[in-house]
Amino acid sequence: MRRAKPMYVCLCEGVTDGQIREAIYEGCCSYREVRETLGVASQCGKCACLAKQVVRETLGEVQQSQVAMAYPGNFVAA
Repeated sequence: MRRAKPMYVCLCEGVTDGQIREAIYEGCCSYREVRETLGVASQCGKCACLAKQVVRETLGEVQQSQVAMAYPGNFVAA
């Protein structure tokens, strides 16, 4: 589910939840990779918990969509 307006997750680096999600869609596969790519939680660290939550949720959504694509619902046995 996407938000209508971006939510700032990391104020120090100006990173939004949308940017975190986009980093995952573009290939980041872990919180560590998102942190290295965007710099989230690299200053004061107050955003780490929320950033990890956004990463977990987005990775879950990506995995669910991949499973749904791998197993189409209209399978007919011959």
